[in-house]
Amino acid sequence: MGIIAGMAETSAGPASTPAGTLADWFATPLGRYCCAREQTYFDSTLADIFGFHALQIGLPECPFLLSSRITTRLTVDLEDPAQVLADPHWLPFPENSIDLIVLPHALEFTDEPHQLLREVYRVIRPEGQVLIAGFNPFSLFGVKRYFGREQSMPWNGNFVALYRLKDWLSLLGFEVTGGRLDAYVPPFAQEKWRRRFEFFEQAGDRWWPIAGGIYFLRATKRLLGMRVITPAWSRRVRKKALAQVAPHARECAEVAE
Repeated sequence: MGIIAGMAETSAGPASTPAGTLADWFATPLGRYCCAREQTYFDSTLADIFGFHALQIGLPECPFLLSSRITTRLTVDLEDPAQVLADPHWLPFPENSIDLIVLPHALEFTDEPHQLLREVYRVIRPEGQVLIAGFNPFSLFGVKRYFGREQSMPWNGNFVALYRLKDWLSLLGFEVTGGRLDAYVPPFAQEKWRRRFEFFEQAGDRWWPIAGGIYFLRATKRLLGMRVITPAWSRRVRKKALAQVAPHARECAEVAE
C-alpha cells in the first residue's frame, strides 16, 4: 500500500504532465522505459520470423518492426506518421496476404477489440504470426489504473487480461505459441523513484511472475480442418508394415482354432 501511495504522490509532480495520446505518454520517462523494454522483446522475437509483408497496427511513432527481416514493413493508423492511413478495424488488404502483424497496445484503446482481432485473422495468412503487447491489469500498472487519480493515457485504457486475450485468440483460430511478462517496476512518473525500484525487474520473474506491468503474446494462425499431407515414401512404409502384420494375424487365428 505504501508503494501505491507513492505512485499517487509522484504522479502529482511536474514530471507527470497529462499525455494527450499514447504516443505522448511513450515520450515521458516511464513511457520511454516501457518502450525500450518492448523494443528489446520485439527485436529478439522478430529475428526468427520470415515472410514478405509485415504490419504494425498503432503507435507508428515507435518502430517496433525495425529489426524484422521481412522486406515490406508498414505501419497502419488513422493519422500520421503512419505509412498507411486506414481504420485498423477494416484493413485495406486482401485475405491471407500478411505474414506478420504486430499489435502494440492496440486492443486497450479501441471500443471494438473483437472486430480488430477478426480483421487481423482475416488478412494474415495461414501459419502467419501475430505479436501483441498489452498492459497487465493484474500488476502495479493495473493498480494505478483502477485506484489512481489520473485519467490520462494510458490509465484511461481498457486493460485486457491475459487469460481473456488467450480465449479470444483461441476462438478465432489462433494458437498461442509464446509470450512473457515484463516491466515489474512500480509505474512511478518520476525517473528517480523508478530507478530506486529497478531491483523489482530482477526479482519479478522469480517472486511474482504473473505481475509484470506489460505482457507479450505470440500466436500463429491455424486453419481448422487442415490435413497434413505426408510424403509418398512414408505412406509406402506404412503400407508395407501393415502387409507384414496381416499374415501373422492369420497365423494366430489358425492356431487359436
